Amino acid sequence: MQLNYVDWLVIALYFLFNLAVALYLRKRATQSVSDFFVSGRNVSWWLAGTSMVATTFAADTPLVVTGLVARNGIAGNWIWWSMVFSGMLTVFFYAKLWRRAGVLTDVEFAEIRYHGKPAAFLRIFRAIYLGLPINLIIMGWVNLAIVKIMMSVLGISKIEALFFAILIMFITASISSLSGLWGVLWTDMFQFFLKMSMVILLAVYAVSATGGMGSLVTKLHEIDQHRDPSSSILSFVPDLNSTWMPMITFFVFIAVNWWASWYPGAEPGGGGYVAQRIFCAKNEKHSLLATLWFNIAHYALRPWPWVIVALVAVVRYNNDPAFHADPESGYIRILISDLPSYFRGLMLAAFAAAYMSTIGTQLNWGASYLVNDVYRRFIPEKSEKHYVKFSQVVTMVLMILSAIVTFYMDSIASAWQLLMALGAGTGLVYILRWFWWRINAWSEISAMASAFVVSLTLQFGFGLTESNPYQFAYLLLITTVITTGVWLTVTYLTKPEPNEVLLSFYRRVRPNATMWAPIAKQATDIIPQKDGLFNLMNWVSGVIMIYCTLFGVGRIVLGSTLMGLGLLIVGIFFGGIIYYNMNRKGWEALGS
Repeated sequence: MQLNYVDWLVIALYFLFNLAVALYLRKRATQSVSDFFVSGRNVSWWLAGTSMVATTFAADTPLVVTGLVARNGIAGNWIWWSMVFSGMLTVFFYAKLWRRAGVLTDVEFAEIRYHGKPAAFLRIFRAIYLGLPINLIIMGWVNLAIVKIMMSVLGISKIEALFFAILIMFITASISSLSGLWGVLWTDMFQFFLKMSMVILLAVYAVSATGGMGSLVTKLHEIDQHRDPSSSILSFVPDLNSTWMPMITFFVFIAVNWWASWYPGAEPGGGGYVAQRIFCAKNEKHSLLATLWFNIAHYALRPWPWVIVALVAVVRYNNDPAFHADPESGYIRILISDLPSYFRGLMLAAFAAAYMSTIGTQLNWGASYLVNDVYRRFIPEKSEKHYVKFSQVVTMVLMILSAIVTFYMDSIASAWQLLMALGAGTGLVYILRWFWWRINAWSEISAMASAFVVSLTLQFGFGLTESNPYQFAYLLLITTVITTGVWLTVTYLTKPEPNEVLLSFYRRVRPNATMWAPIAKQATDIIPQKDGLFNLMNWVSGVIMIYCTLFGVGRIVLGSTLMGLGLLIVGIFFGGIIYYNMNRKGWEALGS
């Protein structure tokens, strides 16, 4: 795809605008470490929530969705749609608790909940683990995605594409180091609307080039007849007799995986950059609304432009062996063939926006661990300006390291599975540590160690692999059962945290008092929170609202208007239940 001077001008103006935003916000963001990493805890819900949505829209996201749809139909997206349960759990159970904790990073939680050397070890280990290996691998994959996109769109070599990627990453790192989270938030807002506008436009032009939505649906039904008539590409739920999502695997996704496993960006009980956005919110109400808006936009509204282009690619390249060998490339091929030439510059700017919103967050988030939880601990009593300047240096260093990781990504891709093994089966302890006083630092440490050892033993000793649906299900179930048994045993064999630490945490966070009864009886100055059923009702309503909205929008887009409207009405009804519940009991307690 050839670019003209106007295209390059549009792209240049896009980058200049982002730099201008960073320069404008520089003074506001560099007064203190709190300003740099959590925007002085003064962010409105719509800005924090939109930033979460923008961050999860990486450059490779449309490509991944295209691959899922090409291989397994629309239902292939259940691999990530199943995380609605976890997302809504964060909204109603954890957002307010994270905001009350008043920490700067989620790993700082260890030293307000636990005590002594085990708590210190837990905090430092997780800060380094998340801030370096996990963070660099995520950025490496994101860098590699934009490299492949530029190779396909511009027809350049990998070295040339990597040079452009490093240039864009340098601009992103400059924005992040100049203006901290404030710059990330406001550029995320602009980037989100730019990239969503462009993917919607691409979907419109792709459908038009295929003869309209009716023609597209007809052609997909014809393809179904030659593939597997019992499992339609257009089905919203998987065939439970399929090889890619048998019943036991689907059960694991919707009933176990979302709470049992730790994974960056969707941690059980919240965490990572989602927690960072919660910390930066003005108050508990804004933190809850931010995570609610994020989940609605992320799951219910955003997927369909990607899915539609993926369906067009399935029709267009059904008989092309190259597409079946690399279905993710279908999105880029549709972009090149169907998008009018006068939108080329904007579309490349949109891909840059998708890339920058993710990289900007990863740089700021990773630096927050390394500075707040490691450097500041060992180099105390320096000025706020000193820590801000060091944060800027760390941001640039992370950028350089991620570029090196990208260069060698083909040789270390398998490291992702190895690192993720640490989180398999640990989710329950992260969920319960807020609500059960008896959990201690050794509970978390033993859960992490057990999950790592058990998962690796099952993978390398018994040959179970995550790529096989049946084996993935057994791998997760066995790891979860053993890990849970280990950390519960360790919890009861070790002493609880000191009474003063538990009282301090209880007064600070005010969790539901049911499983904190021995501590709650001592904290007579705190009104016991009995909001479990209230939160549970909102959680169930939220899950139903998201799925009904997701499938309602999908039905309308694909031509089943009446059914789609019916699902939307059900979604609105359950959204109304949440609104009524919060007005009746919740907003006043959460703050205005």
